[in-house]
Amino acid sequence: MHPNHFFANLARMKLIYRWPLMRNIQSENIAEHSLQVAMVAHALGTIENALFGGQLDAEKAATMALFHDATEVLTGDLPTPVKYYNPEIAREYKKIELAAEQRLLAMLPEPLKAAYRPLIDSGCAEPELARLVKDADTLCAYTKCLEELAAGNREFEPARKRLEEMLEQRMNPAMRYFIDTFVPSFSLPLDELNAH
Repeated sequence: MHPNHFFANLARMKLIYRWPLMRNIQSENIAEHSLQVAMVAHALGTIENALFGGQLDAEKAATMALFHDATEVLTGDLPTPVKYYNPEIAREYKKIELAAEQRLLAMLPEPLKAAYRPLIDSGCAEPELARLVKDADTLCAYTKCLEELAAGNREFEPARKRLEEMLEQRMNPAMRYFIDTFVPSFSLPLDELNAH
């Protein structure tokens, strides 16, 4: 049996840092980010099912979220202002992301590809779960801004405003519930988090 590099590549997620053009009080790598997105995607699915009559597979959404930025071990994290500078750059970067998905899948032994394809190949993802992961991803970027702002880092103010607009465009009852119930705590210091 030949050694396979798939998981060694994924282990490098801890080396890819987010927000590379901005001063960060607390750095964040894509492994940490993916864990948080997985927890929030699971929460959104659970909220939708428990409170709003949904029938979503929250566990599968959480698993998809763990892999949602995995291709960045091949591409790096291109900052949002660069990625979406104009429609042509956005289209070309999307092609790069799709190629990275296929390259990552190609690393897997053949018997495992079918299990990982829906987690890595964006074209195979269930649309409702992909939406859930995107909602969670946006929420996590927003809470990162709140944490940085609470620590006095004004550099994240424009990103906070942009992400609030994105959240409003994507808003649904489960997101509103999560925002109203859980998001205010992200701006609190530790002593206040433990006081309640």
